[in-house]
Amino acid sequence: MAKKIGVLLSGCGVFDGSEIHEAVLTLLALDRVEAEAVCMAPDTDQMHVVNHLTNQEAVEEKRNILEESARIARGEIKNLKDVSAEDIDGLIIPGGFGAAKNLSNFAVKGADAQVHPEVERIINEAVAAEKPVGAICIAPATLTKILSSKKPEVTIGNDAGTASAIEEMGGIHKICTVDMIHVDVKNKIVTTPAYMLGPGIKDVAEGIEKLVRQVVDMADL
Repeated sequence: MAKKIGVLLSGCGVFDGSEIHEAVLTLLALDRVEAEAVCMAPDTDQMHVVNHLTNQEAVEEKRNILEESARIARGEIKNLKDVSAEDIDGLIIPGGFGAAKNLSNFAVKGADAQVHPEVERIINEAVAAEKPVGAICIAPATLTKILSSKKPEVTIGNDAGTASAIEEMGGIHKICTVDMIHVDVKNKIVTTPAYMLGPGIKDVAEGIEKLVRQVVDMADL
């Protein structure tokens, strides 16, 4: 039977939602290993909306995280509140600023960040059930905030400021190149830097494909 791997999205677009390349590469890699992607997102407004042509905030515009994430999922997506760890064999969180603006407010608060309660719930459920969790790009920062007491080992590449915040939150940061993953065996956490390092889609694809394979493999353990 195909493994069911949750893909937790945070909108649609690198500056205010899920990084689209990272999300699509995750879905592609899951399909290639014949795993079933279960897309999900919280049903609430984004922190803000960014015009991706000008990189300026669209002050008077509002967008819903679930509705925007549905664009990436081609409409096949669940409200996060309706998903439990029992429904999936593992979970992957693509990056993009949405992971640090909508799933948590790490982009604004840093180590003092608060996490969306449904995001915190699903992560804690998955870890308690010993199901693997993958986090891409900046998403390991939100993951670390949730799991601070477990001192998770994660990577965001080599960015000193973000690595310092991860350490302050109780995590252990490991430097990695874009084609690498880091596996926290004890906590069943897999992370890769992706566009925290770049520089291009073919480069981030290497790490994401490795992360997906590792998460699916660990779902069998």
